[in-house]
Parts: sequence; C-alpha cells; structure tokens
Amino acid sequence: MVKTVLDKTKHSVESMITTLDPGMAPYIKSGGDLDIVVTSDKEVKVAAVRDAFQEVFGLAMVTGEAGQSNIAPQPVGYAAGVKGAQERIDSLRRAGVIHEKQPVVSVENFIAELFPDKWFDIGCLILEDPGYGIRIEAFTQATPVALEHVQQAQTLTSPDYSLRWSGLQVTVGEVLERNLPHVSRTDWHLVLTGMSRRQMIYSAAKALAGMYKQQLPPRTV
Repeated sequence: MVKTVLDKTKHSVESMITTLDPGMAPYIKSGGDLDIVVTSDKEVKVAAVRDAFQEVFGLAMVTGEAGQSNIAPQPVGYAAGVKGAQERIDSLRRAGVIHEKQPVVSVENFIAELFPDKWFDIGCLILEDPGYGIRIEAFTQATPVALEHVQQAQTLTSPDYSLRWSGLQVTVGEVLERNLPHVSRTDWHLVLTGMSRRQMIYSAAKALAGMYKQQLPPRTV
C-alpha cells in the first residue's frame, strides 16, 4: 500500500517536472538495470537511441563513446554499412573503453543502389549484448538520393583511394551542402524529406529496443 502511494507520488512529481521542463526527461528516465553505450558522441545518434530505449524500457542509462568505423566516410552498400557499424563496436572493445560484455548500439549510414540508378541513404543499427548472446540488426527507412549527387561524390573520390573498396571519400551530405542552399551535411534529411535523421534513427532504434526486450530473460526487463 505504502509502495503504491510512493510510486504514484514519484510518477506525479516526474510528470510535473517533465511538463515544466521537457529537457529533464532523459535525466529522470536514466537509471534502472539497462545500461547501453552508443558507439558515437554525436547527439543525433545518442539522443535518438536514448529516447527509443527509455520509451520501450521505461528506465535506461544510455551514453555515447566515439568509436572508429575504419572504413570510407561514405560507405556504399549494405555490407559496408554493417561493417562500419560493427567496426565502431570492435574499436571500443579493443581499446578497453567498454568491457567485453557491455551492451552496445552502433549506427552507420550508407548509400545503396536499390534499383538501377536509384540510390538511397539508409542507416544500419546493430545491437550487441555479449552477456546474453544477443545480436540484432535493424535499418532506418530509405531516403532517396539524386543520382547526380552520388556521381559527384564518386568523381570527388580519387581512383587510388585506399578505402575505395568500402565506399567514397566524400559523403553525400557534403555534396548536398555544396549544391543546395540552407542544407547542412549533418542533417540534410530534414530539408529534403521534412523528417530529421534523429527521427529516422529513433524509429529504427525503437524497433531494435522492442526486439531486444523480447529476447532478454524476463527478470532483466
């Protein structure tokens, strides 16, 4: 009975705080048994994953650590995207930044030719939890990229570029920033589609979190 009253009080206080200051939500919802590291220090990735996991699990501690992809800045193809995301995880484990059983989420955007001369930007998300032997891959929605912009990125990549096997030297975002006014290389998705990259990552991360929750033993959820 007392616990129920306390829970209700705690919930009403949290609701009041987040209503007055929505920015406090990530801090109130941090904690619990779930501890996730995102392989990036970029807020667009960390905040999207944090929001998604806190939405699914209620409480979750989600922090960011910059991992190295060790591939071209603009990965081309699904295999390159998956490799880049995996490399970010492996680089953090190798460097001892995270322990070997730390649950991790990694995000890597890439471009792929899904139909002849039809290119799309897609984000690969990998969740790896060695402690429970869980590994899940998910992908964001595909955002169309004009053929001419892909060709420009190809032209700007030197023929003897050492990482050419994995992609291009110049990102599509950089090409768009050069060609279109009011477009930023970091979030061109918002200008072209009306939906930000953070929203796209959040949607995929929420599905990732949902699948993860189903695969975890009941006592940990």
